[in-house]
Amino acid sequence: MKITDDVYRLESTKGAYSYVIFGAEIILIDTGLPGRWKSIKKELTSIGVKLKQVKHILLTHHDIDHIGNAAILQELTGSDVWASEEDIPVIYGDVERYGFKKYLKYIFHIKKPKDIKSFTTGQVVNGIEVILTPGHTPGHLCFIYNDVLFIGDLLENKNGNLRPYPKAWNWNNSIMMQSINKICQIPFKWACPAHGEPIERGNLLNKLNI
Repeated sequence: MKITDDVYRLESTKGAYSYVIFGAEIILIDTGLPGRWKSIKKELTSIGVKLKQVKHILLTHHDIDHIGNAAILQELTGSDVWASEEDIPVIYGDVERYGFKKYLKYIFHIKKPKDIKSFTTGQVVNGIEVILTPGHTPGHLCFIYNDVLFIGDLLENKNGNLRPYPKAWNWNNSIMMQSINKICQIPFKWACPAHGEPIERGNLLNKLNI
């Protein structure tokens, strides 16, 4: 699904959407549920992207439905994988996920990407600004590129019902609300969630009553 001239949503990752940025280099934001890499490869090919053209994989956070294909796509593309300093130990398995998420490792057995590069807030990678938005996870990140804000699991937009992610899935709900308020102060045109449809800024603010 084309969002703008240089942002595309991968429909093959429905359930936890990934996005492609066509900038100075081709960049993938998140990698979807485990086992989707063949579908991702096929869809990338359909929009004219060869795997070796993907130079960076940016992870919004450590959840399995976002890192599920990061390792194999890293191997296939040779790309750098990036995440927050706070979430990298969880991705590597050095720190356990909180709550019932810690049991997901018994359901999903995924390879871990290698040599993950660490973001700092405010860092700009190929024109993409990194915004630290903790709450859903300790190191949840949003990214902004050319008026498109990628919000990961900070908010979900299900059937037009925009809401914070359910409390049981979050590391710290009060901190997450602070992060939601933070992104509402940022100028952007489109917000692209992992779960649900992209939403224009004005509609987002109206639905949140901000």
